[in-house]
Amino acid sequence: MKPPPFRHHAPRTVDEALGMLADAPRAKVLAGGQSLIPLLNMRLAAPPDLVDINGVAELDTVHCGDEGVRVGALARHARVERSVEAAAVQPLLGRALRHVAHPVIRNRGTVVGSLAHADPAAELPAVLAVLGGTVEAASARGRRTIPAADFFTGPLESALAPGELAVAAFFPAAPPRTGTAFTETARRHGDYALSGVAAVVTLDEDLRVGAARAGYLGIAPAPLVLDLAEAAGPHGDWPAAAAYVRERIDPEPDIHASARYRRHLTGVLTERALATAAAEALRRARD
Repeated sequence: MKPPPFRHHAPRTVDEALGMLADAPRAKVLAGGQSLIPLLNMRLAAPPDLVDINGVAELDTVHCGDEGVRVGALARHARVERSVEAAAVQPLLGRALRHVAHPVIRNRGTVVGSLAHADPAAELPAVLAVLGGTVEAASARGRRTIPAADFFTGPLESALAPGELAVAAFFPAAPPRTGTAFTETARRHGDYALSGVAAVVTLDEDLRVGAARAGYLGIAPAPLVLDLAEAAGPHGDWPAAAAYVRERIDPEPDIHASARYRRHLTGVLTERALATAAAEALRRARD
């Protein structure tokens, strides 16, 4: 299948890209293209213009610091997945990336592109949401920082306005005595998950559970984050936390799984992820 006709624009700087987007507010941005190109080929999208940012070298960055990991709009999944520095600052990012599709997809797809696509079944939106990360958006009007809680507005919908470009995403660093875990279940390797969980557990100075939360993919119209500290209690009653989650979620049935199965599966994955994250938090606290 062939895409519908479009005008191709190839900026070399961010300012050029923003100018093109201002002149063509219905344009789509092409980075990795792993989501956009199939949509074009199946004619599910027909933008009159494509702004291809692959020549904007200043967006191909991964900066790791004490506060977190800032990923530029052209950084590929594979680069971030393999970054030792990023793993040291925020391990959850690399753990989730290993579940994204297949290696050939991760070699081209971009972290920020996945976030901008806002697929509720994708891994990275749930990770950004549970970490309380942000997306940096730029346009000819200026720049703004959008919290993850406000960025994902619905299935395949984000808070990006016409003419805006998501130039970077920020994933906060793991605090002391904190562990993370990511797990999901799919029918086949590389398929979208039937359900997935990104868990973060922080222990207090007495090595009791001080904070516990989980981000979910595949069970809601947008990434869902639940605070599970109260349900789990200070000693980490993870089965109780899983039961709490089953009561709170309302997954949709589809051809792959019933709502009842997704609810049960999500509870199982929640208990597993929280236990793994808590064990890592304890190891880090004792190191």
